[in-house]
Amino acid sequence: MNVWLQLLDTAGALLVLIGAAISLLGVIGMLRLPDVLSRSHAATKPQTLGLILVLAGVALRLRSGMDLATLGLIAFFQMLTGPVASHLVARSAYRTGQVDHGELLFDELDEQLTDGK
Repeated sequence: MNVWLQLLDTAGALLVLIGAAISLLGVIGMLRLPDVLSRSHAATKPQTLGLILVLAGVALRLRSGMDLATLGLIAFFQMLTGPVASHLVARSAYRTGQVDHGELLFDELDEQLTDGK
């Protein structure tokens, strides 16, 4: 094994480790944060970044065309579905009254929901 491949493997392992640590911080945030909106933020942002870093690390290790295409599809669909699911959870929590309106800085959704009544 030459030095270039050894360097790529080390960088891949480092990216996997950093991605896993960021995902762990997201899980800790989901357990520790007090309300639905904060938890949905902690569920989406660090998890998406952590997964992208893990996939980049795995891509550096595998280096095959089919594997890279599969990892690219995983990253695409994760970035597409994660924020949408978090938005839907936050919106349903807002509509069912599980959000404390006193802690919101801006409540733009309140105007949209009360105009139609």
